[in-house]
Amino acid sequence: MPGKTKAKKSPARAKDGKTPFRVKAESIEACNCQHGCNCQFAGYPNEGKCEFIVGYEVKDGKFGNVSLKGVRAVVAAKYPKAIHEGHGHVVLFIDEKATQEQVNAFATILSGKMGGMPWEALAATIERFEGPIRKPIEMRMNGVRSEMRVPGALELKFTPLRDSVSGKEKEVHIVYPKGGFFWNDGNVATTETMRVEHGNFRMEWPNRYAAAAEVNWTNQA
Repeated sequence: MPGKTKAKKSPARAKDGKTPFRVKAESIEACNCQHGCNCQFAGYPNEGKCEFIVGYEVKDGKFGNVSLKGVRAVVAAKYPKAIHEGHGHVVLFIDEKATQEQVNAFATILSGKMGGMPWEALAATIERFEGPIRKPIEMRMNGVRSEMRVPGALELKFTPLRDSVSGKEKEVHIVYPKGGFFWNDGNVATTETMRVEHGNFRMEWPNRYAAAAEVNWTNQA
């Protein structure tokens, strides 16, 4: 009708009311499992419980109109049994250099509220959540020699696997040809240092499973 204009739809919002996102990031992870991580094969941790750290550095991505490129974040978690059995205590650190828009966007993705794997599935396993906590995050993504640190709270340092006979470095990958839950190709290392001290949230697991990988998240087809 004359005199009326049609309202434009925001490009940041999909028809279902969920903000569309796509994220490509490098990840480094470590847990209390033995090398190889039994969860990758049988679905249950070697030690009965699951305690892990995962660090992310976003290489490219957007949440609606918010660019996430360069965002650094660390997830630390403790589960009394396997992850899928629930009751997780999760702490999320996001680099203080990120803008508040980026912090809100990244935390929303990890909440699972906007859909998309793996976070949509993981959200139901969390009983206690702390964060996002804004802290300086030091991160060096370098495959099996990666490391990161949240001063006063967390430290993770990788070292390459070595052959038990020759002592030489050896390269081992866990690969999901049809696509994995967290990633498709994990370059396996071991933890030289793996430590978290945040309030009553504490863990320390040197000489355990670690892996470097690329992750891709989206709630779009």
